[in-house]
Amino acid sequence: MKILTIIGARPQFIKAASLSRYLKSLPDIKEIILHTGQHYDNNMSDDFFSELDIPIPDYNLQVGSDTPARQTGKMMMGIEDIILKEWPDFILVYGDTNSTIAGAIVGTKLHIPVVHVEAGLRSYDREMPEEINRIVSDAISTILFCPTQIAVNNLKKESIIKGVYNVGDIMFETYLYYKNKAQKTSTILNKLNLKPKEFILCSIHRASNTDNIENLKNIFIGLTNSKEKIILPLHPRTKEKINQNEFLKKYIGLNIKIIDPIGYFDMVCLEAKTKKIVTDSGGVQKEAYFNKVPCVTLRENTEWIETIEEGANKLVGVNPKKIKEAINNFYPKEQNYSKSLYGDGKTSAKIIEILLSD
Repeated sequence: MKILTIIGARPQFIKAASLSRYLKSLPDIKEIILHTGQHYDNNMSDDFFSELDIPIPDYNLQVGSDTPARQTGKMMMGIEDIILKEWPDFILVYGDTNSTIAGAIVGTKLHIPVVHVEAGLRSYDREMPEEINRIVSDAISTILFCPTQIAVNNLKKESIIKGVYNVGDIMFETYLYYKNKAQKTSTILNKLNLKPKEFILCSIHRASNTDNIENLKNIFIGLTNSKEKIILPLHPRTKEKINQNEFLKKYIGLNIKIIDPIGYFDMVCLEAKTKKIVTDSGGVQKEAYFNKVPCVTLRENTEWIETIEEGANKLVGVNPKKIKEAINNFYPKEQNYSKSLYGDGKTSAKIIEILLSD
């Protein structure tokens, strides 16, 4: 069996780590890795491959940044060339990025079964480009591996039933495998002179926040007014917006320490040691739950609705007062983390068993 795995962004590198590691142990399956180059900065790409021991990609399209349509179009052309060369048995895509939808469309048009890992997520906000990518990718995929029962139910509402499996969350498997190694090898706490549970970890990367200067300003006001020590690894997109709009810097308080993007191990270490996480990232919301750390989400909705239902996550949007209030006063109890929302950590084995029996 030959599987073409298409990845291009940080969350996909994390998800691919577990399945690619599992595939290496199976001599009858050949995995070909195609990196679209959607994330091309070393801290956003190369370092993740090295840290997570992901095989060096067989192909790298190096598409870089562009408008959504142009970027997706470049990916589709490059992906088609590779598929026509390799003719895999399956095309495997992860999550909800432009790399996901590009791979799904090309594979479907060439009549090769598309496998979508992390299928069925819905925020029900079609202004999010990720939501469009999810809906289209799910609609045309052959096999859909869902991380939760809620995701399965979402697909059922759209009359997508055939080829749907709840296999648990592959990011949870990666987290379980690497969490101890991350704690042992990361020196980020010493580097930043941090003590456990005496800082807030923040991440801002979603286009609806970084591309909207008013939203970005309001987020910084809320963070600053909380008076808490905040560590903010700055996404390249966010950094660019701040540099383009100098006036934003006056809203960034002295309590906010901006650092360069960090690798997976450093991020896992900070997530485990922080007393609270403030983010607009879907993956980081889950990682907060894995670590039993309160999460404040800088969005009006989330695809990980189960974290809200369990009381472990709070949506605040970009309202400065709500951000400040949640940072200072939102503290879930131990019971809010009592359920195994994301499976048993054996997602890769379940995926391969299903593909082999298909």
